[in-house]
Amino acid sequence: MNVAGKEEIVIVGGGLAGASTACILAEAGRPTLLIERDPEPRHKVCGEFLSIEAQAYLADLSLDLDRLGASRISRIRLAHGRAMTEAELPFLARGLSRRVLDEALLQKAQSRGARIHRGVSVREIAANGDGISLDMGSSAPILAETLFLASGKHDVRGAKRMPAGTMNDLIGFKGHYRLAQAQQVALEGCVEAMLFSGGYAGLQLVEDGTANLCLVVARHGFDAVGKSWDALLDRIAAECPHLGMRLGGAQPLFERPLSIFQIPYGYLHAPDAGEPPGLFRLGDQAAVIPSFTGDGMSIALHSGRLAATTFLAQGQAGATFHRRLRDDVQRSLRLASVLNAAVRYRVGRQAVFHLCSAWPAAMRHVTSLTRVQETSVSAALAAR
Repeated sequence: MNVAGKEEIVIVGGGLAGASTACILAEAGRPTLLIERDPEPRHKVCGEFLSIEAQAYLADLSLDLDRLGASRISRIRLAHGRAMTEAELPFLARGLSRRVLDEALLQKAQSRGARIHRGVSVREIAANGDGISLDMGSSAPILAETLFLASGKHDVRGAKRMPAGTMNDLIGFKGHYRLAQAQQVALEGCVEAMLFSGGYAGLQLVEDGTANLCLVVARHGFDAVGKSWDALLDRIAAECPHLGMRLGGAQPLFERPLSIFQIPYGYLHAPDAGEPPGLFRLGDQAAVIPSFTGDGMSIALHSGRLAATTFLAQGQAGATFHRRLRDDVQRSLRLASVLNAAVRYRVGRQAVFHLCSAWPAAMRHVTSLTRVQETSVSAALAAR
């Protein structure tokens, strides 16, 4: 595909943050070009848990989760060893695969007038006096007046994140399963979190009764089982029989699990005077919350909404946007990072589980405290 010339607005990345930004800007009548590296819809490493905040942003974009087949989730279960405790969630959550959700958002953006160029990878970006140039290898370069960088966990040369102080020795895995009937029924309406040495796993239903298993493990834990997915699952099931029970007789729907390495949990972008004012970092390019709390999707959608409305109201005010996003998410990110660090150690896992077992309402409170706060969501939705 030969794309060239100067563009007023370019969005790099067609995930939740990038696609939602494109929806808002295109609806406002701004010429918007979104570049997505994947030529076709695909699955991504993600817990696929939609909190009430994420649902509010999707409803504002006129996305019908019922039509897309999203599951309903009202309870949370926490398993540690052979013990388990559960509680009601403080909201009704939904489960929907990123493959379905991202594609629905891209189609919504396109219907509002955004141009979507797929199968194009941005290799490098560089600011100059005329704007921000995008190098796309064999494709002709683009000069963007304003750039929304929403490339997820994948950095782009020239705008790499500086993840100093983050936990980046972790590997994330994700697989979809068709559970045995009894196990699917038992999982209905719940999201299950399982603690094990060196990591944790999450299991929930998404559309069509499919179960999404996501887990995070320290690199040395994966190395210890010979870097084998099957061996890793066997080791976790031996320590946490609940997972073994859920996967008993299950049919894997992926040929192999998806994986991602060196996740910079705890990363939070700080406004940088050296960055061009027309650069807006969205989603995981701005903040990476540990997946244990299930708020990554709402942060991505919040960042997309906030970036688009900041630009529409104030133009190239990247620093203003980054400061506000930082204020909105830093409390939940810090608490989630503390929890993520705690459950990596035996004493921490025991303490977290014993607290939740003795006081199940603690799970409700933690779930609320690690979300983008209601006041921030309301303010973002009120902006036009």
